[in-house]
Amino acid sequence: MSETDRAITQAMTGHEFLAGVSPRTVELMSNGARLVEFETGALLLREGEHADTLYLLTRGRVAVEIHSPSQGPLVIDIVNPGHVVGLSWAAPPFRWQFDARALEPVQAVALDAPRLFEELATHPEVAAELHRRLSAVMLSRLQATRIRLLDLYANASRH
Repeated sequence: MSETDRAITQAMTGHEFLAGVSPRTVELMSNGARLVEFETGALLLREGEHADTLYLLTRGRVAVEIHSPSQGPLVIDIVNPGHVVGLSWAAPPFRWQFDARALEPVQAVALDAPRLFEELATHPEVAAELHRRLSAVMLSRLQATRIRLLDLYANASRH
């Protein structure tokens, strides 16, 4: 195993999103994974583009944004280390639904979605575990979006 592979496995094993998964699951999910870095202000993903990566944040914060024609980017969630960015790869149409921007220098493990799909197709127990975890993240993001929208509309009605 190379130093890079060891670093990826270590980052994934200690990642909050994957807490409690088996070493075999980490091994399967790490196929095609790479370590990535983004500078402050860089986009990890752009709305409308092809979604093919799941990012496990290990350092730095990321803003999940939607674009408002009248107000520009609106932050709907802030993602911290130990959490994930990039859920749109998991379901058709496989296009990013949001922008994700580094608020500070970011390090992450980037999982290759096409390879991950291949692994999940042959390991249904891993697929079920990953989908359970992704569903929890999606529910959390939906709740965060709902709260931000309530704040946005409350503030708009005061003006």
